[in-house]
Amino acid sequence: MVYEPKAPVIPYKRTCPFDPAAEYAQLREEDPISPVTFELSPREKDGWLITRHDHIRQIMTDPRFSHRSELLALVHSPPFEVEEYSPEPSAPGNFVRMDAPEHTRYRRLLTGFFTVRKIQQYEPTLERIIDGVLDEMAEMEPPVDLVKVFAEKIPARSTCSIMGVSESDLTALAEHFSVIMRIDYTLEEFIHHNNELNATLERMMAERFAGDPGDDLLGQLIATGELTEQEMFNIAWIAIGGALDTTPNMFALGTFALLEHPEQLAKVRERPELMENTVEELLRYLTISHFGASRVALEDVEIGGRTIKAGQTVVLSLPSANRDPRYFENADEFDIDRPSRRHLAFGFGIHQCLGQHLARASLRIGFQKLFDRFPDLRLTVPAQQVPLRETAMHYGVYELPVTWG
Repeated sequence: MVYEPKAPVIPYKRTCPFDPAAEYAQLREEDPISPVTFELSPREKDGWLITRHDHIRQIMTDPRFSHRSELLALVHSPPFEVEEYSPEPSAPGNFVRMDAPEHTRYRRLLTGFFTVRKIQQYEPTLERIIDGVLDEMAEMEPPVDLVKVFAEKIPARSTCSIMGVSESDLTALAEHFSVIMRIDYTLEEFIHHNNELNATLERMMAERFAGDPGDDLLGQLIATGELTEQEMFNIAWIAIGGALDTTPNMFALGTFALLEHPEQLAKVRERPELMENTVEELLRYLTISHFGASRVALEDVEIGGRTIKAGQTVVLSLPSANRDPRYFENADEFDIDRPSRRHLAFGFGIHQCLGQHLARASLRIGFQKLFDRFPDLRLTVPAQQVPLRETAMHYGVYELPVTWG
């Protein structure tokens, strides 16, 4: 049996590859806190879809809303029969699904590795990685798939460098993450890839704890003596999975957007000092967190004239928030001169993306070097033929066929 979605459901079908689903604009104006039904949740746990910037930011900083996994409704049901859904508390180390003080403890251990200063010190290594990827690309005979030869390689090699993961292990992990981060896998696919992913990470952590943990990020965390093997397993799952499923999609989708907005690309090539702001505008304009974030109310809370009852889950549409005309003038236009720092692409509050400074640096250096090396980069297919990741947790493109010369 395959569950039939109940209406209304969270919009995700796009008419333009760079715009959120068209329903969001209407919801944002007419029903910014709209009721939604989650397929595997009992009726009393039906929740809300939030589409305005101010409401989302308010919820993300309100301690009356929790991120705990055992309280949240299952926002996206798997596309196969599930007899019962019984949410459980987050496993030790899975800090992204915890509240303070548990979340605070893990965040404190990790924050020092991802500060602005730490990432600035890492930038020379990042530049060497990107130069190496582009050297390899220059030796290829075009056309090529930019996703495979550029967008996926940079975060993968950065992860190997920062976390001390072998290239063979990372290749295997990337394959498994690429399946389980979709919402259209089969039961057989999920079981296989989830089991293989977990087995690889378990072996990696067991080897670290049994021998020399190393002096990379994972090794230094182990060396603190504050984390168990299970905690490190879940921290590694989050850190590696985040690196392999977010930045590659921003690289590919961002390149696609720049190629389809040649006047903006020409402007940043003429004025390289605009690249930092270009990255911020790409993050706002594209917002790859396809379905947004979710929280659950711990008590009755009034937001925008609606009462969110205790126990109800709210889905926070980050793509919609970043197109809110109350915060961004001409919000549906891609404008690299726009001051875009108020975007919510990395979230907001205590759960704001830990790796945001690394992502920003990677994108800024990567885009700059890509278009310096390949100034005549262009698509080899019409834009409407580029396959879109509409059924993935993070939006992007599956392939980006390009050529040059």
